[in-house]
Amino acid sequence: MNETQNGAALDAITVHNFSEKILEQVVHFHVMKLSGGFFLWVGSTPVLSNLAVSMSSKYDSMPLSTLVMGDPSNTAPNSLAQRLAKKTKKQVYVSYSLPVTDSNLSLLVENRIKKELELHPEHF
Repeated sequence: MNETQNGAALDAITVHNFSEKILEQVVHFHVMKLSGGFFLWVGSTPVLSNLAVSMSSKYDSMPLSTLVMGDPSNTAPNSLAQRLAKKTKKQVYVSYSLPVTDSNLSLLVENRIKKELELHPEHF
């Protein structure tokens, strides 16, 4: 869906949700496709506990990344946003609201996101 404003085409924000049971825990994923990027929320309960943003830079092969809100000792949203920005070449916002105590969970969650990216790239 495109809208126009002052003669310029604007892409509408689209929403895509999916869930998966990972290590006996139901994990929900919420993707909002934006113009030039996307917002990804990952969690098991409806909480926005942090927010990171990452984007490519012409000065470095690794995308820039920063934590906009949340606990700076929790590097999960920054790391995930950075890897997704590198993979998609888009600006990526990530809120990762899962406990970071289990690295296996984080790896499986990221693999599930990559699988969804491959199956439904139009939602990202």
